[in-house]
Amino acid sequence: MFRPVLPVLLCLLLALPSRASAEARPSRADLQRVLELHARSSVRVRGPQNAGPGIIVGADGQVLTAVSLVGPDSAQVVHAGNALMARVVLSSAALQVAVVAGPQGTWPAAPVRLVPEGLAGRWVVGVMPARKKGQRDTPKAAVAKTAPAPFFDVDLTLAPGSPLYDGDGRLVGLVVERRSRGVRALPLSAVKAELASADVP
Repeated sequence: MFRPVLPVLLCLLLALPSRASAEARPSRADLQRVLELHARSSVRVRGPQNAGPGIIVGADGQVLTAVSLVGPDSAQVVHAGNALMARVVLSSAALQVAVVAGPQGTWPAAPVRLVPEGLAGRWVVGVMPARKKGQRDTPKAAVAKTAPAPFFDVDLTLAPGSPLYDGDGRLVGLVVERRSRGVRALPLSAVKAELASADVP
């Protein structure tokens, strides 16, 4: 059984303002905090064609991921070893993102942060997945670069659907496309705007 998810998610995003002050490079402790929060709230999303990462953004099971990883109506979300069917509640080809809703329950949502003025020039943190079994995921910081609005670019090697955090471990963006150097990403403020304008039952 699914709950209405867009109003819940939109209220969550609207309730978390950002700080406008300049920020220092994330410390080793900051990176460790990001890694711990990432491990708790990250998922794997499987669609008809592709599979990749996603991030839980709502305690009712809302997952933000790349649009290329979901089907027209549904996707599978794998979290804590459990594979659960989820329905697509938002799919934007223009922004290259999707929101899917898992079954009713309590999900460990990532804390989020909106930066309406954009992320270019700010430090963001991505978690690089382990390349071999037995190795650990590695958090890395990079400065976000200007890209065509509303996107930004980051010199990190991450798959579409990968979350990006600030130094406090709050979700600030999502990778939507690999580039020749690094990735292109979408800030959460753009996701909020899309949710606000979406005509979804």
